[in-house]
Amino acid sequence: MHIHILGICGTFMGGIAVLAKESGHKVTGCDANVYPPMSTQLEAQGIELIEGFDPAQTTLKPDIYVIGNVVTRGNPLMEEILNRGLPYISGPQWLAENVLQGKWVLAVAGTHGKTTTSAMLAWLLEYAGLAPGFLIGGVPQNFSVSARLPQAPQQDSKSISPFFVIEADEYDTAFFDKRSKFVHYHPRTAILNNLEYDHADIFENLAAIEKQFHHLVRTVPAQGLLVINGKEASLQGVIDKGCWTPVEKFGSDSNWQAANAQADGSFDVMFAGELQGHVAWDLLGEHNRMNALASIAAARHVGVSVAVAIEALAQFKNVKRRMESRGVVNGVTVYDDFAHHPTAISTTLAGLRSKVGKAHILAVLEPRSNTMKLGVMKNALPESLAQADLVFCYGANLGWDASAALAPIQNKARVYDDLAVMVAAIVAAAYSGDYVLAMSNGGFGGVHQKILDGLKLKFLEA
Repeated sequence: MHIHILGICGTFMGGIAVLAKESGHKVTGCDANVYPPMSTQLEAQGIELIEGFDPAQTTLKPDIYVIGNVVTRGNPLMEEILNRGLPYISGPQWLAENVLQGKWVLAVAGTHGKTTTSAMLAWLLEYAGLAPGFLIGGVPQNFSVSARLPQAPQQDSKSISPFFVIEADEYDTAFFDKRSKFVHYHPRTAILNNLEYDHADIFENLAAIEKQFHHLVRTVPAQGLLVINGKEASLQGVIDKGCWTPVEKFGSDSNWQAANAQADGSFDVMFAGELQGHVAWDLLGEHNRMNALASIAAARHVGVSVAVAIEALAQFKNVKRRMESRGVVNGVTVYDDFAHHPTAISTTLAGLRSKVGKAHILAVLEPRSNTMKLGVMKNALPESLAQADLVFCYGANLGWDASAALAPIQNKARVYDDLAVMVAAIVAAAYSGDYVLAMSNGGFGGVHQKILDGLKLKFLEA
C-alpha cells in the first residue's frame, strides 16, 4: 500500500512514517517546515519528502492519505483531497488500526515529561529482553530512532513482542476529529505523569483537559494498571470522576517514592516504605526522578523486576533535545532543550542549576508553542526563568509584548526580534565557564550552531 502523509515532519507523524515503512508500505510525505532531527531520520529511512502542500501531489495516487493535526481546512492539498473524495485517515486512527491492534499498549500521558518517560519505559523493556515497539515524540539515544515495530524477544526469537510503548498526547487528533490523540490507543498500562493547563488554542481551561484525560482512563481495562503522579491534585480529580482500573501512585508515601537524592542525580527507590534499590545515573532533577518511578512501576506491570529496571536506568541515555549538549567552545557549553511551557522551563533550569552550581546560566528562549504565542502563559515566564543569570528572548511573531511580560526581571532579560542580533548579544555575553541553554519546541533557526560558530570566532579573535 502507498501511504502519503501530510505533516510528515512532526515528531508524531514522522514516527508513523517510520512504522509504515517498516511494515512494508511505500511511504511518501509532505510538510511546510523541515528540520532535524526528524528530517534526518526520515531521509535515513529512504522516505521521500516533498516541501509544501501542492495539490499536484495527488498525481502520486497513494492508496490513502494520512493526515497530521497540523493540517487545517484551507490547506491546498487537503482541499483537493476533499473535493475529489479521495480516502484519508488521521495519524492516530491509522496507528490504532494498523499497528496497535492486539498489542499490550503502554501509554505515557501528561503535560510534561511524556517523551523522556516514554523513552525510559521503552528502554527498561528493551533492557529486560522484551523487545517492545514504540513511538516517541523525540529520538531516544538508546535506540537512535523515534519509532519501530515490536521485535523478537530474547527469550523467544520465533515470536514477536506483544508490547508497544507510545507517547500519548492530549492534543487533538485532526481537523476532522477533535478528540485527544490518546483516546485511540486503548492502553493496558497507562502513566499519567502530570496535568497542567496547556494547548490554549484548543482547550478553554484545565477542566476541558481533565475531561479528555478521563476519556483515556475510561479506556483502560480492569486488568490493566494506571500509574499516577500522587502529587498532582488535578490527576486525583480525574480519577475521582470514575476509575475501573487498579492504581499505583508515584511520589506518594503509600506507593513509589524517591529518597536520599544526591547531587550527582542518584537516589533510592522505595515502594510501600521499603527500599527497592539505588539508581545511579546521569540525569538530574526531581522531574526525572518522578519519570523514573513511573517507568519502573509501568515496567513492573509487564513483568520487569524492579532490580532489572534499576540496572537499566543506569544505562539510560536521554532523548535528543532534552538537555542535550550541542558543543563546548573555550569553556562555554551550549545546551539544547525542548522546554516551552513555564513549568518545563523552570524544571529544566533547576536541573541545570543543580549541576553547575554558581556558574553563569544564559537562558535563550523562543516562545513558539501555540499556547505561548497566544500569551496565555506570559505572566508565568519571569518566575520560570528565575534560575537564569541572563535571559535572551526571541520575541518575533508574538501576539503580545515580550518585553512587558519580562518586565519583572528586566534587570537580566533582553528581548530581540532579529535572530542574528540576538546571537551576537549572546556571544558577547558568554565567557569561559558559562552555560548557554536554548529552549524551544522548534528548530529555533539553528540558533545553537550559530552561537557555537560565533563563540569560535570570538575566542579566535581574542
